[in-house]
Amino acid sequence: MSVDSAQLADDLRRAASISRFLARMLDSRPWLADRLLGSLTRPLDGDAMEAFLDEHGTDESSLRASLRHLRTWVICHVMVRDLAGRADLAEVTGTMSLLAEVTIRRAEEVLRAALVARYGAPLSQTGWEQELLIVGMGKLGGRELNVSSDIDLIFIYPEDGDTGGNKVISNFEFFERLGKQLIQALAEVTEHGQVFRVDMRLRPNGDSGPLVCSFDMLENYFITQGREWERYAWIKARVLAGERYHELEQIARPFVFRKYLDYGSINAMRALHAQIRREVARRDRVHNIKLGPGGIREIEFAAQVFQLIRGGRELELQVRPTLKVLALLGERGILAPQIVDELTEAYDFLRRLEHRLQYLDDAQTHDLPTNDEDRERIVRAMDFPDWDALMEVVDRHRSAVSRHFDHVFGDPSEEAHTLDSMWASAGDVDHAAPILERLGYADPTAAARRLAAMHSSTRYQQLPNHIRSRLDALMPRVVEVAAATSGPDDTLSRCLDLIEAISRRGAYLALLQQYPQALRRVADLVAASRWAAQYLTRHPILLDELLDDRNLHTAPDWDGLRVRLRETLESFEPDMERQMDVMREQHHAQVFRLLTQDIAGLLTVEKLADHLSALADLMLELAVPLVWRKIKTRHRDAPKFAVIAYGKLGGKELGYASDLDLVFLFDDAPETGEVYARLAQRLNTWLSSQTAAGILFETDLRLRPNGEAGLLVTSVESFRQYQLESAWVWEHQALTRARFAAGDAAIGAAFESMRCDVLRLPRDLGTLRAEVLAMRRKMSDAHAGKSPLFDLKHDAGGLVDVEFLVQYLVLGHAHAHPQLTGNLGNIALLRIAGEIGLIPAELAARCGDSYRLLRRLQHRQRLNGQPSRVAPDEVAAAREPVKALWASIFGDAQDDGN
Repeated sequence: MSVDSAQLADDLRRAASISRFLARMLDSRPWLADRLLGSLTRPLDGDAMEAFLDEHGTDESSLRASLRHLRTWVICHVMVRDLAGRADLAEVTGTMSLLAEVTIRRAEEVLRAALVARYGAPLSQTGWEQELLIVGMGKLGGRELNVSSDIDLIFIYPEDGDTGGNKVISNFEFFERLGKQLIQALAEVTEHGQVFRVDMRLRPNGDSGPLVCSFDMLENYFITQGREWERYAWIKARVLAGERYHELEQIARPFVFRKYLDYGSINAMRALHAQIRREVARRDRVHNIKLGPGGIREIEFAAQVFQLIRGGRELELQVRPTLKVLALLGERGILAPQIVDELTEAYDFLRRLEHRLQYLDDAQTHDLPTNDEDRERIVRAMDFPDWDALMEVVDRHRSAVSRHFDHVFGDPSEEAHTLDSMWASAGDVDHAAPILERLGYADPTAAARRLAAMHSSTRYQQLPNHIRSRLDALMPRVVEVAAATSGPDDTLSRCLDLIEAISRRGAYLALLQQYPQALRRVADLVAASRWAAQYLTRHPILLDELLDDRNLHTAPDWDGLRVRLRETLESFEPDMERQMDVMREQHHAQVFRLLTQDIAGLLTVEKLADHLSALADLMLELAVPLVWRKIKTRHRDAPKFAVIAYGKLGGKELGYASDLDLVFLFDDAPETGEVYARLAQRLNTWLSSQTAAGILFETDLRLRPNGEAGLLVTSVESFRQYQLESAWVWEHQALTRARFAAGDAAIGAAFESMRCDVLRLPRDLGTLRAEVLAMRRKMSDAHAGKSPLFDLKHDAGGLVDVEFLVQYLVLGHAHAHPQLTGNLGNIALLRIAGEIGLIPAELAARCGDSYRLLRRLQHRQRLNGQPSRVAPDEVAAAREPVKALWASIFGDAQDDGN
């Protein structure tokens, strides 16, 4: 929609009635009004700014004046559009950031050319021309520059060397001169004003450090002297000029973003903010909307601390703009949606108010005015009826920001705990035991001894002071939360195992110290399951999972995970070690989420197995192409290769600690077999190797043709021939639970067709019966035990009997009933066999119920770290239908065992 000139003139007059600066500029620069009226209908872009400079000339003599005229036009343009409601916050900050970039680049080009003419181009020792990388920090780096801001810069050059002219100087001296001239060109106050105040204090060693530094100097500084607040500052670092920015990012990224979850950064950020608040209080600037309580800086801190904590693992968080970070934190459930909404609204409001404060006189101020005239101007600029109405909204936003900031940065360990003295004197068992008894511990003396042993251990005594202080703050709370569970003694013991395992990892201690709800969930989890406690102790990085309530209630999104994880893995190509770690970390995290839902009673055993099997399939699917890329002799982009799952994974009955029974097939020219053998070997290594993040899966490859004596990978045709001509009956039994899991889908389809053909071969029932019984006796002999308890898997009437019954029914009758070839699971196949009259339908249903109960009991035992044995009377009723079906099919009395 077009805007008429009268309306633009009204906008200009209104803005000048609010801004004394704009009024002065219009009075002193006759060209400005017409320029504004010709541009106010649209935002300014880089091309318009460049064209302005070209029009006014930017040789060395006219550079300063042109840059300052451009700045006057741009800031006045932004101001009028903003006050007229034509520009949102993003346009204002984006345009000011663009102004800084354009003026910096133009000044650098002009000034560099003059230096090169005098000294020659700066060269590396190998003769490559060097450049100055100008790094924008703070709001300039985040493209969030306010209208009267200074700019934070750092100057970096890649390599040392000398210039190539007649008058030789070092690269350091060349770039130092260029840097000083650039600062002067921007910051010097002339009759035309200045472009930007330039702040160089964020460079290595601040004011005491050299003005410019090389890549090597910067990297050494990060490693040896970099401080926590500098990590915070470098989050927003952005190269404004210079082509070798990728190399600089590779130097800075490991310093800023840790590979692990860095919860220790909360304490560092808390200390930094406390220092800022003390300075604000000292200067009596409580009404400063940037640095005061509930101000803009607190919103930035609340967003950026999570970047420091998680950015090394969640690459999407390595972004600069504050509002983008807040949105991502909401999407990921790190901050609640309401908190994100309130912080976002407050940020937008306070930044717009900040700009209006600065519009008054083009001053870098963030203080609310105290005189009536300025208040009246700000009220009009913000479209409020009066000052009190404006302050009511300001106070509401600042109160919300303070509340959320304190939620993120509050220190739960600041207040003394009632059990502090007990832990401080934990070496005195006689003192601790009565306290533990009052808390509800069944064996308080044993618990007290365990605490005493930990307190007096060499490990504890040798902890660095800052880590030991975190542990000391945490331990009374551990004792307290364990006491609140149903089994305090076991819970405390398991919690202490975890604490001892992470005692040197300050970040994990900081997490539990900072988030009491995570500590409570740890106690509840380990109280419910010994296996869960052991899993968490092996993979303490999973503690982070306990912070997000959605993990307990949200069903897995395997498609979404596939997309996100594939993108993450691609971003680390070709770093194989990092890719392997990422897959392990993600697998552990997903298993842990399922574990928390399982313990909460939200998953059946069958649903859990479905999820674990789907997760394993996903990991195999992602691993195959990654491993293939690492094969130097590969002859095609995608391998003609498939992973076939047998056993628990094949039957989609995977448990938490199940290994993967795998067979590898290929369908390519015979001479490529060696390449695929290498792929199979490396894939197996990828899955089963121990890395810093643990292992992905234990694997078993013995079900391939000819077992351990056979080739690691088999062609589809050879596999078919083997199954039809050479396979043992037990191998056909195993085939009933086999399926395509990952790789080439065409090979998967060929395998399924072949599998059905093999399962439907006509078989003599007497011979089949003898073979199956012989194999069952062999398994019974191998697992024979004298325990009075019932082995859920191997004893008569147990899980293996159900599996053998189903396998016999499939192999014996699939030629006449093809529906039996479906890989549907034992319960469904029993039902089908009953429906078609192979076995009594009622007995089939009862056997299915028994199988379900036995699996549930087996799962319960494993969760508690117990062998799969239970009291016989607990399963007596469940065994009966299985034994009855066995007798009806095989007419064979089993060794009852129990």
